[in-house]
Amino acid sequence: MRTYRELFGTPEFTPLFLTVSAQVAGGTVSGLALATLMYAATGSPLLSALAMFGPALAQLVGATTLLSAADRLPPRAALSALALLYGLGVAAQAIPGMPVWGAFAILLAQGMLGALGGGVRFGLLNEILSRDGFLLGRSVLNMSVGTVQICGFALGGLLVTTLSPPGTLLAGAALFAVAAAVARFGLTRRPPRATGRPSVAATWRTNGLLWSSRPRRYVYLALWVPNGLIVGCESLFVSYAPRHAGLLFACAAAGMLAGDVLAGRFLPPRWRERLGAPLRLLLAAPYLVFLLAPPLPVAVAAVTLASVGYSASLLLQERLMSLTPDHLSGHAMGLNTSGMLAGQGVCAALAGTVAQFTTPATAIVVMSAASLAVTLALANGLRPRPDVLVPGDPARRT
Repeated sequence: MRTYRELFGTPEFTPLFLTVSAQVAGGTVSGLALATLMYAATGSPLLSALAMFGPALAQLVGATTLLSAADRLPPRAALSALALLYGLGVAAQAIPGMPVWGAFAILLAQGMLGALGGGVRFGLLNEILSRDGFLLGRSVLNMSVGTVQICGFALGGLLVTTLSPPGTLLAGAALFAVAAAVARFGLTRRPPRATGRPSVAATWRTNGLLWSSRPRRYVYLALWVPNGLIVGCESLFVSYAPRHAGLLFACAAAGMLAGDVLAGRFLPPRWRERLGAPLRLLLAAPYLVFLLAPPLPVAVAAVTLASVGYSASLLLQERLMSLTPDHLSGHAMGLNTSGMLAGQGVCAALAGTVAQFTTPATAIVVMSAASLAVTLALANGLRPRPDVLVPGDPARRT
């Protein structure tokens, strides 16, 4: 599968694409509204930031408790129900007089469910698309998320001004309801990919099984650590260039979009293994120029070029699916998403700490150098080699 026409001509991909887009729009709009509401109520920048980004960290809790359900629930029913639960939670946050602790309790629950939702969503993507179409489909969903977030923040800002934060929360809840309806009526009923009862014990057992395979372990580390360290660099844009942080963020998004298009649409299969390592190095190397305190045009060019390297994640996710049995695909992708988001949060905090004791430019260089070091350390384990079965791990696809 090499063209977008073929991709959107695949049954069920379009409704899945629309479901994901509506959910991202709902989360973006409601996150901005809740952050605004929290700041107005408490005057705390920390609580305002946690209101917007706290659910990402809560996904780590979901990854250790709920992920076993990702392959054990019917995908259509799970996606519809999760979207409805998100919408109800957002609507509850708009209730007048909702205490701060109540709003954050809902955020925690939403973050935990987010880990499960990611597993169900990407496991279904693996079912809908043929093996040669997964990379293109994943790149399109990545591009959709970035585009919808940009538009969602713009729409959210407008709605907060015109409707008030509670009114904007209700608009976000409506978007989640749309996502639930699209999933329910656009997707085909499918059986669960795995049997058995979901439980915390089953989640830990499967996490251990996925982690026990050396090839998969290297892929997970390469997906989580180098990228997280570079997100730490990005978290310093505001302190590095307060007046131009928006430009740097926009250029990072543009570079990421270009990389997704390149890897998903134009990179032939025979080049993917060859370019995976260079792309992983590209993600970090341009940030070393910040050691010289470059002028803004050079900084913009470095950020844009480096962000093209994020496309290496698509190639690694394709490899992860090739190393994972079909009936564990949802769990495997949910674990990846949760680990990635948790790593980004930890690395952003680490970058901020380094910058606190040095300078933002120095911290950016330190984080990028650490990313390069980790990438080089993992290089040997990421070289292509025959799969080695581990105990309890059924034969993989070939």
